[in-house]
Amino acid sequence: MTFPQRRPRRLRTTAAIRRLVAESKLDVDDLIAPLFVREGITDPEPIHSLPGVVQHSRGSLRQEVKELRDLGVPAIVLFGVPEQKDAMGSQAWNPDGIVQVALKDLRDDLGDDVVLMADLCVDEYTDHGHCGIVDIYGNVDNDATLELYERAALAQANAGAHVVAPSGMMDGQVLAIREALDDEGHTDTAILAYAAKYASALYGPFRDAVDVSIADGGDRKGYQQDFRNAREALTEIHADIEQGADMVMVKPAMAYLDIIAKARAEVDIPLAAYQVSGEYSMIKAAGANGWIDEDAVSFEHLMAIKRAGADMILTYYSRHIAERLSS
Repeated sequence: MTFPQRRPRRLRTTAAIRRLVAESKLDVDDLIAPLFVREGITDPEPIHSLPGVVQHSRGSLRQEVKELRDLGVPAIVLFGVPEQKDAMGSQAWNPDGIVQVALKDLRDDLGDDVVLMADLCVDEYTDHGHCGIVDIYGNVDNDATLELYERAALAQANAGAHVVAPSGMMDGQVLAIREALDDEGHTDTAILAYAAKYASALYGPFRDAVDVSIADGGDRKGYQQDFRNAREALTEIHADIEQGADMVMVKPAMAYLDIIAKARAEVDIPLAAYQVSGEYSMIKAAGANGWIDEDAVSFEHLMAIKRAGADMILTYYSRHIAERLSS
């Protein structure tokens, strides 16, 4: 007797059949590589809490992006580590700031071969570690901060960024940036909005990577989203789309697959998800201890993010996955 219930098992019998009927596929075209560039160094410097990831010099960054291009990775997102920080984060819009000069290098090298995205925030550049101007009470002034984001967006666009990616979670940031770009003729510069960015405990290694600590033991819970909430994520996403975002992001990814799935059900524009530093480093640490198969788990996690509905994934595994897919 043949049981209809066995039909799924018949479609799992060989690797080729499983590949043929797979509902979700992970491709090199889905990958965005987050990269760090540090001012004032001549050789890349390892980041202890992000094994396998480095703070690049301008020279090593150029080589890395060329190699990623040759592997088929279509996009990178750039974070800067300046030599000098101040209360305003002024290096974020300095034409000679580290991200701006690195963008010019990459645009000269590669033209339009790789999508150059620039993280648009000031936390890497402020001496207090917050994502904007801090008032006398220690709170981030949302409206005053928008002017800083406008300046940074124009500096990044002038330097050659194809996409600016505001990550500060300020209300109205997308509209302010879109209007600033359009007013200066950068109508083709796209915006990838960190629309649902949670106040997560998974960002620790990233803060090591950009040398950021929040003053006086503070946090960003006043402007990033509460991890207990899901409905407000959709409110934030729809608001950013209405303001002109070309793409939206959920961050972190694995711990927020429900948010990715909810967003995918409601949103037709490209949806990104960021497998953040803590998610990456946990896999690396467990793999290094022999507790898990790092290669298998990294691929499984990225596939889960894609299955949940992400069109593209920011991941520190971009190079590794691209090499695996091309082998």
